[in-house]
Amino acid sequence: MRPFHRRMIQIFSGIFLLSGMVFASAPAHAQNVETPYWASISDEKANARVGPTRDYRIAWVYQRKNLPVKVLKRYESWRQIEDHDGDVSWMLASLLSRKRTAVVIDGIQKMHAEPESASKVIWRVEPGVVGVLGSCSNNYCEFDIDGQSGYVAAAGLWGVGKP
Repeated sequence: MRPFHRRMIQIFSGIFLLSGMVFASAPAHAQNVETPYWASISDEKANARVGPTRDYRIAWVYQRKNLPVKVLKRYESWRQIEDHDGDVSWMLASLLSRKRTAVVIDGIQKMHAEPESASKVIWRVEPGVVGVLGSCSNNYCEFDIDGQSGYVAAAGLWGVGKP
């Protein structure tokens, strides 16, 4: 074998070995997230079980993509979650996303144009509405509901602050 070919094989072998190490370490890094933390349901339909394996019965089925949940514990590929009603169950980690969302609680909330109560009210948002959560300041959080965005009082949202 020519020296050039031998050197190319060594280079490619090193690249494959390095890329394998990077991909193998990615799941381990994802496992190092401290609990509790916020997450959201990533599928339109997600089973919640009473325990952390498929052998446990389904407690209920979530049918709200992006619904925020609090991850309380990890067990292998399962996460113990709590929803805004306080219900606790287990869900496969693959059905969860780190996308920050929130759900409106405590009556109809005003969505303001600016993060202050004196700013123009642009929408009124009913309890149960889910939106993507942006930054929070002055007790208001940026909240986007299917492209309609504004600021909602943090006290009227579940999924904000420290979990």
